[in-house]
Parts: sequence; C-alpha cells; structure tokens
Amino acid sequence: MALEAAFVSVASAALVGLGLSVVLESLMKPRPLLVRPWPTWAVHSGLWLVLHAMLTLALGRPWFAAAAVSALLLMLVLVNNAKVKALREPFVFQDYEYFTDAIRHPRLYIPFLGWWRFLGAVAGFALAVGVGLWGESVPNERFVWAGQLGAVALVTGLGVAFLWFASQRSPRVTFDPNRDAVALGLLGSLWRYGEEGRSLPAGSSPFDQLTPVVSPAELPHLVAIQSESFFDPRTLYSGVRTNVLAGFDRIKADGLAHGKLGVPAWGANTVRTEFAFLTGIDQDALGVHRFNPYRALAAGWDVSSIAALLKRIGYRTVCIHPYPASFYRRDRVYPRLGFDDFEDIRAFAGAQRFGPYVGDAEVAKRIAAILNAATSPVFVFAITMENHGPLHLERVEPSDVGDLYTTPPPAGCDDLTIYLRHLRNADGMIEGLRSAAERCGRTVGLCWYGDHVPIMPSVYGAFGAPAGDVEYVFWRSSAGGHAGQRDIQAHQLSVAWLRAMGIVTGD
Repeated sequence: MALEAAFVSVASAALVGLGLSVVLESLMKPRPLLVRPWPTWAVHSGLWLVLHAMLTLALGRPWFAAAAVSALLLMLVLVNNAKVKALREPFVFQDYEYFTDAIRHPRLYIPFLGWWRFLGAVAGFALAVGVGLWGESVPNERFVWAGQLGAVALVTGLGVAFLWFASQRSPRVTFDPNRDAVALGLLGSLWRYGEEGRSLPAGSSPFDQLTPVVSPAELPHLVAIQSESFFDPRTLYSGVRTNVLAGFDRIKADGLAHGKLGVPAWGANTVRTEFAFLTGIDQDALGVHRFNPYRALAAGWDVSSIAALLKRIGYRTVCIHPYPASFYRRDRVYPRLGFDDFEDIRAFAGAQRFGPYVGDAEVAKRIAAILNAATSPVFVFAITMENHGPLHLERVEPSDVGDLYTTPPPAGCDDLTIYLRHLRNADGMIEGLRSAAERCGRTVGLCWYGDHVPIMPSVYGAFGAPAGDVEYVFWRSSAGGHAGQRDIQAHQLSVAWLRAMGIVTGD
C-alpha cells in the first residue's frame, strides 16, 4: 500500500499542478486563447510534466515540486505582465538573460516589476520552500520502481513524448510576440522561439557591397551618437519649454538632413536599434534574432558593419559606452563588428554623474579629446546612459517645473519632468560636440539619433502615447546646404549618413 500511495501521490500532484498551470497562464497579458493548435498544448503539458518529474526526483516531495513549478510559472507571468506594461511586448525566450542581468544590474530591471512585488515573491518563495521541506515527508520507497521512482519515470516519459510529438508539428510563428503569445500561449511561444533561435540569421549587411568614393586625404572625422531615450517630447505636451532642445533645433536648421526615425524597440532593448544602425540590417531579415541580435554575433555569426567598412578605408574605430562592457555581451561583439577600441565605464573613473549614470557632458568631453588627439580620421560611436530609466526612482527638484515648462503639467507627470531634466543635458551634449567639431582641424560629420522612446506610462496615460518613432539629424562642420526632412528606418540610417557625407554613393 505504501508503494501504491507514493505512485498515486506523484501522479496526482502532476495532474493537479498541470491544471493549475492553465489557470496561472490565463493571468498573463495578452491573454492566450484556450482554443489553440494541439502541439502548443502538448508543449505546455510536456514542459510542465518534465519539470515536475525532475524536481520530484531531486526532492522526493511531489506536492512541493508541483508548488515550486507553479511558483516558477507565476513568476514568468508576473515578469511578462511587467514587460508588457513597460515595453508593450510579452516575455520571449530571448529574454532569459533578464534574470541574471537583474542580479547584476538590479536598478535596470526590478523597479519595473515593483520592489514590493519582487520582495513579496522572494518571501513567498522562501515560505513555500520552508513549508514544502517540513510539511511533506520523503517516502521510504523513493527509489523503488513500483513506487515513486516508477511514477517519476512515467511522468517524465509522458512529458518527453508530448514534446517529441509537438516538435514534429511545430506551429508557425510570426515573430510578433503579442500575436504569438495569444496564439501559442506562454510556454508554447517560449518553446517555439527557443527552437527558432538554434540557427543563426541569414541576413546580410549592405556594407558588404558598398564602395567608398572619397580618398584617404579627404576623409572627415565621423561621430555617431545613440542618445538614450532621445525623442522630442514637445509634440507630447505643448507646455514644455522649446529651449529644452535649442541645440537640437539649431543643428537641424543647418544640418544635412533630419526627420523621424522608425526604431525596432519601445522603451528599452537598446541593442535592437544599435544593431540596426551598425549593420544596416532590417529586423525582418533576422527572424527570432531580432529580439537580441548580439547573442547571434557572440555565437559566431559574421556580419559586416559601418565600423568594418570605415576601418577598411583608413579609419580608427572607437566605441564609447559608459557602462560595463559585458552588458549585452558588447565586449565580445564589438571587436567582431570592426571596432579597434571599446571604452566602457572603466574609462570614466571619477567622471561626473548626473543622476545614477555618467553624464552626457562627460561623454562629450571624451569624444572631443579623441578628436583633438587624432592624427588620422576617426569614427566614434557613442551610446549614452544618462537618460536611462527607471525615471521614477529620481526626484523632481523645486526649480525643475519653472525651468522646463511654460505651463506646469498635471499631477502624476514627474517622470516627464525628470526626463526633460536629462534631455536638456543631451541637448547640451549636442552643443558641446558642435563646438568641438567647429574647432577641429578636420571636417567632422555628426549623426545623432535616439534608440527608443522613454518608459513613462503615467505620462502617456495623461497625454497619449507617442507612435514610438524618435528623432535623427545629420550635420557636418563644413556643411554647404540643407537637404531638409526625410523620415527613415533605423536600418537605413548609417548608409544614409555616409551618403549624406559623400563617403559612398547611391540613392
């Protein structure tokens, strides 16, 4: 009877937990359909059963194992919902590094989940572990085939069979994570995106075919700035003072081109826009790797870039990012993309911070120093950090409202005030770079653009959310005329800039 009880306990816990998993999944946003292709239900069931069986084998406590796997699924649902709220995109398989990054860089992630929710989840997990370990005993027949071990083997075999059958009829994915989450469910979409990520992308860069037309003696310095969360909020709320972006307005007025930039990211995921600029590859050519293309590069995918092209014609290529080089594996990716040097947070020891991150003014000073010291043409690509959220962790100063608005915003818009405070410094960076370029002995070409709009849900609730486009501008220290406004996509930006500078030809 004891053997039979152990067998029934494992099977019962597995089935009850599997039923509970359907209820937990229904809490996610967007809510998945209950009527969906059978392979997606096979994946859902197979993953649940295998995880439960493995944990039961390790712990000998099937009901505790069911509770632990349920807690894991609930955590995924909570993380998914927090991501949807902040970024308008469900959790995808390629986001798995969020969990380790949240440990290494907690300020970038946990506030969007909510500190109290995070601490509550930690406390709940600790309580569940305590109750599970002391509230359920391990049977004496744990490793007996007629008891718990046999039940674990049966549940494992059933789960593996489900996964195998599902792999033979994998449903199609659209790589629109909102649509796929609804159609396939949380576990089904995670599984399919993981399957798709096993192969490297097939897309190629236009920099493989471009031929420069200028001679080495005529090469200008080139400076590209990916300004964190840069967009023009004056279109969002008319009470913002126009002089917040006075330098940007000035550089647009006598630049080579400017306009709206369509970017493949909302609120975060900087590397998507970053990759599009550097390689000129549209996200539609990346398949599932559009969510984090740097992982494919780190895994061995060879692709050309603007840095590689410029390096071939005599440029020294430098990347600057005042944050740890290992974040998003940039320390492995940038040498592969053709950069000679990568200056990360270590190059800014003792640098002034504005808020929690290195100020934009310090990055501008570093770029100016590189231009002044250069004896040959240099390409500098800088990714700023000052305006990185979470904005709601900073406090509004008493003078901010008068300095930044002609008409104070409604209550609940502190994020906008904090954002404008940093945006004003980004505008000061533009002015500083312009001054440095005009003092330089060689012509300097500047490309300035944003990576995505900032995360400000309460502000968008008050004024309406922007479309998600950001701003860009091309400027040259020895500019002749003004090419006017042209709206383009992020993957078109770098090639368009080199054409505007006369380094390559074509439409």
